[in-house]
Parts: sequence; C-alpha cells; structure tokens
Amino acid sequence: MKIGIVQTNPVFGAIKQNALDVCNAMASCHADLWVLPELFATGYQFASLEEVEQLAEPVPEGSTTQTLSRFARQHGCAIAAGLPERDDSGRFYNTAVLVDPAGLVLRYRKIHLFAEEKRWFSPGDTILDVVDVGGARVGLLICFDHFFPEAARTLALRGAEIIAHPSNLVMPVYAQLTMRTRALENGVFTVTANRIGFEHRTAERLTFTGCSQMVSPDGTLLYSGPSDAVETVVMEIDPSQARDKALNRWNDRFADRRPAMYDTNLGLAAMEPTDRPA
Repeated sequence: MKIGIVQTNPVFGAIKQNALDVCNAMASCHADLWVLPELFATGYQFASLEEVEQLAEPVPEGSTTQTLSRFARQHGCAIAAGLPERDDSGRFYNTAVLVDPAGLVLRYRKIHLFAEEKRWFSPGDTILDVVDVGGARVGLLICFDHFFPEAARTLALRGAEIIAHPSNLVMPVYAQLTMRTRALENGVFTVTANRIGFEHRTAERLTFTGCSQMVSPDGTLLYSGPSDAVETVVMEIDPSQARDKALNRWNDRFADRRPAMYDTNLGLAAMEPTDRPA
C-alpha cells in the first residue's frame, strides 16, 4: 500500500487556491492513501468568529470535501484532510474527513482542542472510529490529539492499522516524539502531515514546524520531512505488519493489558481539593 503526505504552506482564506495546489501535488504521483494537514485549505489562525463563519463548510456538501472526493474518484485513492466544519445547528468543529472514490467514508471532529481553537470550535462529539481503505484499517486523529494516548489506543483497539494525523503543529518536536510512541505502544503505522510557514493575524505569531513523518509499528521513523519546505512524498508500507501485536514469545501489546487495574479517575472524587494533582 502506498501512503502519501503533502506538507503545505497555505495562504489564509484562499480555499480554492490552496485546494488546487494540494490536488496538483497529489496528481504528481500515485498513492493509495493521502494524508493532508489540519485546516489545509483555510489556514489556521482565525482572528474572529466571523472568519470562522465565512470559511467553515458543511460536510460532505461543502466545496472542500467535494473537491477531495472528486480527486479520489478520478485517481482511485483515499484522502484524509482537515477542514473547519459547520453543522446544521450552527456549531463549528475542527474536523478531519476521510474520502475515497465512493465519497465520504469517515468524519472525525477533534476532541482535544488546542489554545485559541477553544474560542472558535466546539469539542468533538464523534466517536473515534476506524474504516477499511484499500485493504487497511484507518483511523483519524487531529494535531493536539497526539498528547492523549487514550485516543490512539482507542483506534488501535478498534482495529486501526494506520492512524492518519492531519496537523498544524506549532510546538517543538513533541508530536514527532509522541507519534513515534503511539506507533510503538499500539503496533500501528502513524502518518503525521504538518505544514510550514507562519501566520501573524493576531497579537501572537504562529510558526508551523513542518517535519511531517511516517512511523512503522515498531517505532521506526520511515520518513521525516523538512522543517521549512513544501514537500510531497509517497512511501510503500505493508499494513499487515500492524496486525501482529507480539513483542516476543511472552508478551503481546494487547493480550497483556489489564484494564481492570486501570483506574482512569485516579480516585479524584474521594480526594480533598487541596490533595488533587494540579
């Protein structure tokens, strides 16, 4: 299976041109699954709710999802990409879609909102799910989700062999480190598509870190992109490598789990407020 990453440098608000640039990049070579950055066609740094209202689209009826679906039909591929979504009730979500030649096959609304995203978007309300794409099981995370191991573990337990990770990363190499860990601890491929450049549309200047990457189920870094250049890359993987969770003849990533011993609430309800961890 061939996996492609497009690392971009979009112009804020130029949806049609940004989408065209990405489609031209994907048309230059073939992949079975493409992974594009978070908010790849709009840019990231919104300055007002009015901008969100103007640039957000319904899914799958919006122009961006339709453009990706049309490309997928024409080129016989699947595409994972991020965009701002507007639902029927007027709420906005930081969303990733997965389309193939049949159209939309998976929509994921970002659960863990980062920084000023909390001003514009509602927390995601879709479950972490997995679908079949070209003989492989694929799940979606978005950017800051990488900080929460429960998200990737949920996808892996649902059968994900590949985790597509559209991103607009502005912190140091945290995601590049954590997504290698997510791959190793779950025995899955992880594919992070990031962007480069900067946006300075508010008082804060955001610099995007590039370094898109692909990681194998044993944590091997298969591809690491540049920090300061647009790039399109395609690599061939064997998804079946993500189906064997054994570490050795004694240990298995999933069979050795002891969920009954994991107290995810950490007993907080029984603790005095001054005793609780910050």
